[in-house]
Amino acid sequence: MFGAAASAAVFGLLIPLSGCGSSSGDGEDGDALRLVAAEYGNNSANSSKAFWDKVTADFTKANPDIKVEVKLMPWADIDREVSRMVDAGKAPDMALMGSYSDFAAQGKLYSAEELLSVTAEANFLQPLAEAGSVGNTLYGLPFVASSRLLFYNTKLFADAGIIPRDGSTSWQPKTWTDLKAAATALKAKGVRYPYALPLGPEEAHAEAMIWELGNGGGYADSSGNYSLASDQNIQTFKWLKEQLVGPGLTGPVPPSQLNRADAFAAFLRGEVGMLNGYPSLSHEARAKGITVGTVAMPVSEYLGTGETPPAVGVADWMMAFKQNGKREEIGRFLDFVYQDKNLADFAGRYHLLPSTVTASRTPAGGGLDKNDEQFLTALRGAQLYPVNDPAWVTVSDTIKRSIGRAVEPGGDPKAVLEDIAARAGAASKKKR
Repeated sequence: MFGAAASAAVFGLLIPLSGCGSSSGDGEDGDALRLVAAEYGNNSANSSKAFWDKVTADFTKANPDIKVEVKLMPWADIDREVSRMVDAGKAPDMALMGSYSDFAAQGKLYSAEELLSVTAEANFLQPLAEAGSVGNTLYGLPFVASSRLLFYNTKLFADAGIIPRDGSTSWQPKTWTDLKAAATALKAKGVRYPYALPLGPEEAHAEAMIWELGNGGGYADSSGNYSLASDQNIQTFKWLKEQLVGPGLTGPVPPSQLNRADAFAAFLRGEVGMLNGYPSLSHEARAKGITVGTVAMPVSEYLGTGETPPAVGVADWMMAFKQNGKREEIGRFLDFVYQDKNLADFAGRYHLLPSTVTASRTPAGGGLDKNDEQFLTALRGAQLYPVNDPAWVTVSDTIKRSIGRAVEPGGDPKAVLEDIAARAGAASKKKR
């Protein structure tokens, strides 16, 4: 699973559905616009089909000369399948998925300027627009997004004496030392996962980036070049290994084997004291009667408490292919899809954040509750993965499968990060 939408699929495989919208089944109308979209639901009751059926029907009612077919695919398959379609000369007109930059680098996508009005193009939240741009040209149209905050189970914290039981004071960690102190107290009370550190292959690149930013590091330097083995990143993983993993503060499952979905499931069972989460997990927890506190991730002592690093943001991308030459029809459809009511409807279904300023500004436009507003605030100043690099899909896969070794008992953070950096450099050269 990749991107913001992974938050909508924590507990199972996504199901493939096709024939949405004005399509009557699996057959394809050669004159219809074709959209291949990721399935955001995890069962038939919350499938994305209902949304696309309504939007395409409403659009065709207003534009009788344009029909739209929507094919839904699981997140596990969609990037690979769309790439296969493009390579076979059968690109869809549009795709909604987790990556876009490889197609942009090949010159296969329309730019936002070719599709949307000036007002619509300027409406995207700034960090998302930057991540969707190659050079200064927007190719990946951000659709929905999320950001990450540090969650803590208030009951477990009160049981451990970290916060008062009456809720009069919340937990306000400033540094990693504060986080370690809380984890130590939780472990002493028998909490199974004082801090859940999911560095398994599902989404280790998110957890790693959160910690790296908290020490002034990250995946790229100010020039946009990969800096995976920077001194700050090496220092970060050395601290995690020695101060959290070594003392047994991350739970019974080695971080390199702990996937995000498993960490989230443990949190919902009341077994996790702290972890990094996003809006849908907060809603799931509330539904199960778990009271969640949320705070910004604390920073390292090396960085200093006066610094406020950005949160990690993730987004999913709408893109339009040139191959079939339907620029005008695609533009009309996307202008319709990106109307506030439609974007807010979709985001609200999956507890994600809309990608535009106007859809997220007011309750009428975005439907955001107070829980989600804090994630929107974090998103406005967030740092996203370097998704505008065509090599990022390969680089992120390398990080996901390797970074957990840096905190293993015999692991060498410097050697692991330098190995990842070398493989990332090779991938970048191959994509040039």
